[in-house]
Amino acid sequence: MGSPKERSVSNSYSHSTIHLEVDSDNEELLPPDIIVNESQALLLGLDHPSLPRYMTASPLPSARINDSSPKDTWSTFKVRSKYYLPILQWLPLYSTQLFWGDLIAGITLSCLLIPQGLSYATALCKLEAIHGLYSIAFPAITYAIFGMSRQMSVGPEATLSLLVGSSIAQLNSDDGDHVDPLAWACLMTIFVGIFTFLLGIFRLGFLDSLMSRALLRGFISGVGLVVALQQGIILLGLVALSEEHGITEASSSISRLLFLIKNIQYSHVLTASVSAVSVAFLMMARVTKSKLARVRWFQLLPEVLLVVITSSLLTWLFDWDHQGLAILGNIDSKGIPLPSVPVFPESKHMKDMLITAAMIAIIGFVESVVIAKTYSSKHNYSVSANRELVALGVANIVSGLFQGIPAFGSVARSKINDKAGARTQMACLIAGVVAILAIFFLLPCFYYLPKAVLSGIIFVAVLSLLGELPEDLHFIFKIGAWRDLGLLSVTFFATVMVSLEFGTLLAVTLSLLLTIKETSYPRISIMGRVKGTNNKFRPIQDDPNVVEHLEDVLIVRIDEPLFFANTGQLKDRLRRLEQFGDMSIHPSESPRLGKLSYMIFDVDNMPKIDASAVQILYEIVEAYHARDVKVFFVRLRDNPMVLFRKSGLLKLVGEENLYRKVPDAIETIERDMTNNGIYVQQ
Repeated sequence: MGSPKERSVSNSYSHSTIHLEVDSDNEELLPPDIIVNESQALLLGLDHPSLPRYMTASPLPSARINDSSPKDTWSTFKVRSKYYLPILQWLPLYSTQLFWGDLIAGITLSCLLIPQGLSYATALCKLEAIHGLYSIAFPAITYAIFGMSRQMSVGPEATLSLLVGSSIAQLNSDDGDHVDPLAWACLMTIFVGIFTFLLGIFRLGFLDSLMSRALLRGFISGVGLVVALQQGIILLGLVALSEEHGITEASSSISRLLFLIKNIQYSHVLTASVSAVSVAFLMMARVTKSKLARVRWFQLLPEVLLVVITSSLLTWLFDWDHQGLAILGNIDSKGIPLPSVPVFPESKHMKDMLITAAMIAIIGFVESVVIAKTYSSKHNYSVSANRELVALGVANIVSGLFQGIPAFGSVARSKINDKAGARTQMACLIAGVVAILAIFFLLPCFYYLPKAVLSGIIFVAVLSLLGELPEDLHFIFKIGAWRDLGLLSVTFFATVMVSLEFGTLLAVTLSLLLTIKETSYPRISIMGRVKGTNNKFRPIQDDPNVVEHLEDVLIVRIDEPLFFANTGQLKDRLRRLEQFGDMSIHPSESPRLGKLSYMIFDVDNMPKIDASAVQILYEIVEAYHARDVKVFFVRLRDNPMVLFRKSGLLKLVGEENLYRKVPDAIETIERDMTNNGIYVQQ
């Protein structure tokens, strides 16, 4: 062992001397002939006595980690509490400058949320209008406390409200025992919250990635068409006539469509006129806003509130309610209800409730997490999908306890919230407070609000869902994604022609099955030699005209960690690769490759392996040895090496058959062929 030596480096510019200690036994320290000036020394961090060699290759200094982790229980509690209750993080830092933007955004949001809440509760869930306001106020306030997204607007959604209303209609259409609509809706909302909360607690936030975009688009578009047909009867003033023809909430969309086609000439003229003007104005305002996206004041125009106020005033002035125009009427204001758990239905109905609640939870959180991730990326802050699930779960539990319906994030409302200037969760909190004020003071103002206008609000909202379908279809046709087209079509027609519940269940089931199918296939590539070279190897599928197979040798690269789920079909896939050299060849054809004598596994891209996969690999190697096929492993990493050794697989393969590079294994094979008289020099 040599002792450290001290060396002086002269700086010709500043005439200062830097002393470096060099350990002759440690080759990672600076070489003795390095010459640096003072500025380079500062950049390189040469104030440290032991400087790694790699630091000399770049003028960048090494990063200094600021370890500010809490050192005691109280400090840990304070830090962790800000993560689990985000309001403790943003509220102490809140400023007046942020408040004005959030105030404008919150009021703007309320102008849209309140009419929507009234519409969804009455027209879709068939509940009293007040419950729509409850489902705005309590989820919004709760989410502002627990949620991490600063721009997401939480409230009732058309798709989810229709699922609640549809489940009630299906049960009450039977000849058996009927259920109390309010108790059913509130209890379902509580279970939606519980399911969502548990998804977050068990850290299943990644499940939003399992829903195929094509399946989700097919389902949402199907729901949009179902809602449009349902609201079309109200928009044309054909509600009484539809009841005479046996059209109920449980009727299929096909029945509604046929009814509208046969009876459109009997539309109520005043109702249809009010509906047409309302829908036209809302659509025109939406199109104009999209074209004038840079004019911020125009984006804040509350077109929904304007339609509500104008139609209510005209109905009052001209007595349209006495001319056949259906109005919202008196809304019984009960103030803020005490939190309570609704009465449970009979046990035979619980299965239907739990299934529908689970489907609502999945669809709601998928859309909400996408919104949260979109705006966190846009405004450069972080969100956790698991924390969002917990926040949305708590929001829905509170909503159900206070007689509300399911509430999740909305793409359209969140976009308005962002454009209006929302920068913190305060905007969502303000929207909830305004909804509470509406419950106490504004309900009489909605007495003359035409139901056709409420249906028009819903109709325009679902048209925006349908408006996104052509863009997705264009993209699918552009790239030839025929499987996605098939999935989209299946869920769309299942939702429209069978039922919302069936369409939802089909979309979720197909997404899970496709995920399992793709996961169960290990990602492996067959490697070949680049023509005209001896030591260059590439995947065959990259360019079959440039890369060639090797006689008697198969090189397989494993491109992912192996675990129990993706190794079940590894044996079959390897067998097909032996015979055809390509997984795209149909197994009914004759084998294209000759007898196999050597098998090389390139496992550089396999950082981990579990016990089940090791056991299957052991069986695969045993089977190759039984057929006199020699097996080699290339670039085996340390983590898999441990299990290889413990399981006996390493002994079975032989440590002498582990190599650092594929060309090294090929050289061994060539020598073995030569020794056995097989190899013929070209």
